[in-house]
Amino acid sequence: MFSLSKMTIKAGSQVAMYGLSKAFQDPESRLKQWRELLVAQTEMLTTELSELKGSLMKAGQQLSVYGEHFFSPEVNAILKQLQAQSAPLEWGPIEHTLKESLTPEQLARLDIDHEALSAASLGQVHRARIKTTGQEIVLKIQYPGVARAINADLRALRTFLSVTKLLPSGPQTDQLFDEIRSMLVQETDFAQEAARTKEFATLLSGDSRFILPKIIDDFSNSRVLALSFEASHRIDSPEVQGLSAERRNALAVSFLDLYFKELFVFKVMQTDPHLGNYGVRLAADAGSPGAQDKIVLYDFGAVRSYPDEFMQAYYELISAALKKDRAQIMKVSYKLRFLFEADSSELKDLFCDFCFDMVEPFYGLYDWKNSDLPSRLAKRLFAIKDKFSVRAPPRETVFLDRKMGGVFIALSVLKAKININAMITDYLEAALK
Repeated sequence: MFSLSKMTIKAGSQVAMYGLSKAFQDPESRLKQWRELLVAQTEMLTTELSELKGSLMKAGQQLSVYGEHFFSPEVNAILKQLQAQSAPLEWGPIEHTLKESLTPEQLARLDIDHEALSAASLGQVHRARIKTTGQEIVLKIQYPGVARAINADLRALRTFLSVTKLLPSGPQTDQLFDEIRSMLVQETDFAQEAARTKEFATLLSGDSRFILPKIIDDFSNSRVLALSFEASHRIDSPEVQGLSAERRNALAVSFLDLYFKELFVFKVMQTDPHLGNYGVRLAADAGSPGAQDKIVLYDFGAVRSYPDEFMQAYYELISAALKKDRAQIMKVSYKLRFLFEADSSELKDLFCDFCFDMVEPFYGLYDWKNSDLPSRLAKRLFAIKDKFSVRAPPRETVFLDRKMGGVFIALSVLKAKININAMITDYLEAALK
């Protein structure tokens, strides 16, 4: 709180100085200076949040998810840096959480590696071994005080954003912070994450392409999550990048098939598609019949369920986009409140073109690595934002779009060249029956 307060005071003085100086500048110079000020404020915020960790850093990450709808490209690019890997905390605070969350008897049964295996905004992961059985496990351990600080952290962050003029005020900003708070509460409840992990294990049971860590209930609670250790290589590792095109394409098809299952069948989606949440376990003998590279699914803290009524309309929108049916896109977009009948024809045309671009990879053979689709989509989005008043999209779609963006990155890293038109057509036909 002290750190953010200092930042807010500094930011407020910089905004005040800008207000004094703009009277002596021409409009073009004022605009340039204002943009430079916003970028400087965002860099200051990003640097501070990456050090503070906890719900503040996670809130900054969530802001970058929504950022394309509120921020300039320069500002959002800086915020997105918070999605990068976080540096781990030293062992002392982590040990304190363990001693608060597990009994001395439970801790005595474990041999825990003090060096973190990985770290994120809300906690970090340590390898461990159950002494009596020798089983290798991992412990996801929440940082001290994270859950208790959510409300205070969000108030402080919102004050900073208000002073710096980085976010507009009004009901949409209220909704944005309500959504961020809801996600933070969910992701700091490790008991809920354990339940979601088990849910996905049931949904994917029998599908040999996917591996999910098993929950170790004996050492799990709301602040510590114990799971079986599942070895894998990162998607961007030399081992996976060195696979043949055939094997990388097979992994890409599995990745997309999982996304379609979540979207069209389960209506439950893991909405944090960070590359670090996926791994690849290479086939031991790739040349033998039935050998298969498998995808390891690691994190289920940000799972969202979607209501049938919304999903049916969303499927209709995808179908209309694939058919390039502008009239149907308009009809469904009114239902989903992307657009309103009173909107200008220019806005409606921009939105239709955006929808057509979104489904571009699904028409036929597609080269995910060499596509410039993400940059084209970003340009269309900013064209809409620049020409029309800020309007947040339906809250359900933000994380669906985020997941699709993560899928695109994964398939790009895999250098996939695949045709999945038949796959999405089959899923859509079944979902729309």
